[in-house]
Order: sequence, then C-alpha cells, then structure tokens
Amino acid sequence: MVPVEDLLAGLPARISHLLWRREERSPEAPALCHGSLVWSFRQLADAVRETRALLVELGFRPGDRLMVVNENCLALCVLILAAADLDVWVAIINARLSAREVDTIRDHCGARRVFYTAEVSRDAAGHAERHRAQVQSLPHLGRIAIGTLNEGAVPEPVESSGADQVAALIYTSGTTGTPKGVMLTHRNIMFIGAVSSGIRGLAPDDRVYGVLPMSHVYGLSSVFVGTLYAGACLHVVAKFSPDTVLADLRSGITVLQGVPAMFAKLLEHVKAAGARVEAPSLRLIAGGGSPLDPVIKAETEALFGLPLHNGYGLTEASPTIAQTRLHQPRKDCSVGLVMPGVEIRILGQDSRSVPQGEVGELWARGPGIMKGYYRAPEMTVRVIDAEGWLNTGDFAREGADGSLFIVGRSKELIIRSGFNVYPNEVEAVLNAFPGITQSAVVGRPAAEGNEEVVAFVQAAPGAIIDSQELSSFVTAQLAPYKRPAEIVVMEHLPAGATGKILKNRLAEMARQHIVQDMTK
Repeated sequence: MVPVEDLLAGLPARISHLLWRREERSPEAPALCHGSLVWSFRQLADAVRETRALLVELGFRPGDRLMVVNENCLALCVLILAAADLDVWVAIINARLSAREVDTIRDHCGARRVFYTAEVSRDAAGHAERHRAQVQSLPHLGRIAIGTLNEGAVPEPVESSGADQVAALIYTSGTTGTPKGVMLTHRNIMFIGAVSSGIRGLAPDDRVYGVLPMSHVYGLSSVFVGTLYAGACLHVVAKFSPDTVLADLRSGITVLQGVPAMFAKLLEHVKAAGARVEAPSLRLIAGGGSPLDPVIKAETEALFGLPLHNGYGLTEASPTIAQTRLHQPRKDCSVGLVMPGVEIRILGQDSRSVPQGEVGELWARGPGIMKGYYRAPEMTVRVIDAEGWLNTGDFAREGADGSLFIVGRSKELIIRSGFNVYPNEVEAVLNAFPGITQSAVVGRPAAEGNEEVVAFVQAAPGAIIDSQELSSFVTAQLAPYKRPAEIVVMEHLPAGATGKILKNRLAEMARQHIVQDMTK
C-alpha cells in the first residue's frame, strides 16, 4: 500500500476531482449501477456537470448547505458530487427519520434548499409532500422533489484546502438523543475512502454492494468514496432486503459490506426460507458500524465460506479507526489493527495510558478526525483536545499483537453493585442461546443510586423462547452482578437505517417500565 504521507499528498482538493480523474483514465468503465441501469464514469461525470449547473440555477452558492432527504440511489450519488464541486456542503439525511427529526435538522443546518429522492423512497416522498416540495422529472436525477429557496440561508466561508473545506454534514444523535451535525471535510472523507479501499484491495474490476445508507458515514466514505477512489463499480441499493441481496450476489458482486444486524437478518432469512446462497464472484465480506457478535460471525463465515472481516469507527472519525486485514483474518471479534496514519491511546481514569491488555477509554488522532460539530464549538472542545485527539467515548483494550478490542460505550457502561458491566459481554451470551437472533442490553436506575441490567432479545421467526431455560443458560455463564434483572422478548428490536439497534429507545423503555412499577 502507498505510504500515508504519499497518499495524502496525492489526494485532490475535492471529492468530485476523484471522478474527473476516473473520467480521464477510464471513461467507459462502469461506475454505478442501479438495477439494470449502468452508468460509465463518463456518463456519471456528465450527470454531475449538468446537476452542478442546476444547483447554480436554483440559487446555490459556495458555502450553502444542500440537504438531501434520501435513500440510496443514483441521484444521491450525483448530488453529493455536484455539491462537492460547487463547494456546497451536503447534509445527507435518511428518509426514515421522523418528521420532527427531519425538521430539526433542516432548521439547524440552515439548508438553502432541500431535495427529496422521491422516486426510490416512499418516506422521502412523504416528507416532500409535507414540506410542499415540487416534484420534477429531471435528466439523470429522475423523479425528485425540490423544496423552496431559503432566502435567509447564510453561506459559510469557503476554504481552498480540502483539509479545511467541509464536504458533508452527517447528523448523529449518539447517546444524547439530540442531533449533532458532524462536519466532515473533503480530506476526512477521501482519506478514509483511500485507505479502506487499499486495505480491501479494491480494483477496477470489483463490483461493490452499496446497500449501506450514504446518510451513514460508513456508506459514504468507505463504500461510496472508497469505490470511486479505486475506480470500481458501485451497485447502488435503496433498501436492505435478504431476497434482493441473494439475487444480486448471483449477478457478480465481489464485495459485500454491512452492519452485523444485516448479516443477522440474512442468516435468519436463509434458515427460515431454506434459501440457497450462490455468490460465484464474492471475495470479501466485511462488517462494521456496531459490535460484531461471535455467533453471527461464525454463522456468516459458514454461510459464505469466507472470513467476515471487522472494523471500528465512529462518525466523528469519518469513520474508520481500525480494520482487520485481508491477509490476517481473525477468529475472534477484534476490530483489527489501527488504520495507517491513525494514532490511538487508551487512557485510564487518571488520564494516563493503561498497560497493554487493560481496559481504558479510547482516544484517536489522524486525518479522518472531523472538523467539529456544526454550530456547537463548545461541544467540539469537549471531545477534541488542543492536540487534535478525539475522545471516542468507547472502552477498549489492546491485544498482544497490537489488535484492538472494543469493550463498549463509556456512556453505556452499567455499574452494578460497584462492578462494571459491559453490555457487549452480556449480549454475546444471550446471542448464543438457540432461537435468539440478536440482543441489546441497557442499564436501568435502581434503588440507592445503583443500576440493574435489562436485556431485550429478538426471537427468530417461529422460535419460542423458554424464559426458564434462558435464565438458567445466562446464570451458568455470567457472574451474578452481570445477570439481567429482566429479559424482554421482542419480535423486532428497534433499529436505525443501517440496522443498528437503537439503544436510546430501549433504555427509555426500560426506564418507563420502572416508573410504571413505582406508581402501582
């Protein structure tokens, strides 16, 4: 792989410039496909140039924010690149957010206009109708809704350097529930795209499966921009569907990336439907975005006959901090080695580095670290220190070989009778019980300032979970202070667009339950 210093020096100033390079080198090579429609790099470049002109016609100025309420589609790819070439920030918002969430983000980012990918998303069309956006059928963009011009929008300053100019606003609620606009620069995103592309060994003949939402930084940086950087073809998919995944794998997909919940749903579907898996060209499967469970890892590897690679990151790091290597597949659930060009330190409560193998809070520094939270400088300085170190808010430990293990979120840590309970550990035990597809563990306030462990489990279709058997199973494998005080069986755990479990919502459900009990 190219040394990081040389890689950074070779990155262009804007994401869109990656496309111009590819258009010049291989204009007729496939760049994007959606269903039966395939665009070459020349066709994609033409679409971006026409859309850039459209944005100017619609009143966009460098430094404005373009908000796109979307699900994955060709139009979204075009809008991201056109905005980048115009020095417009693109706020990429998943259409499945609630009306309140969409409106809060629109107002916070001060969008000049809002676009809605109405052709591929019923949810986007619903938001467009609610906002009285005008639906148009446009060349390259298809049927898309365009909101009214916000005359009060104020452009942000434009920076010549790609390290300083913001390319995208990715909104994340984290554990607070309040949306935060993460400002990612062109270099932030291209650095992750380039390095992750190299680690995955992407080449122009690869066909990468693009089902991870581009409103999520994993889908934007690693999947979309990483594929563009390599000159490979991105197979754009609006929504995850096990049937669609299986059909697409038969057509020649070479790289499949997803969050663990996607692989869990695929496994569930294959078992329930007795579906056959045919993936003649598949060479790489990789997970990220949330903790990888050992049961899901083992079953996925058995299904595909390939190692399931793993990685770790967060939106504020664009996102990747560590990733397993192709030539070093792991049998455990380590997130692998730290990315080239990224530094980490693991600190204890005294803010000093802990000995190797001990758990501490993970800090990271490198070219992928965000510029900051939009319109929230006080929040930014709380997580990024004067030397550029980002406090990830995660607990981690380092293995003897330098590999990284994520223990859990510091804000999700449960303190039970003075002992630390890491939800990941309890979830791994629950997921090993027959009939459980996935689980989520949260803390709930208890008497005298203590906390108790509450577990939510999702049963496989048709499975009947015997509560006594499950309780005995958990008791045999966990210390008393780690055992759930309550286990709630659900048909489906609440999940976001990527399939990541929404623990905020579950924690609130757990708290409400105790309030109801106190009122009896």
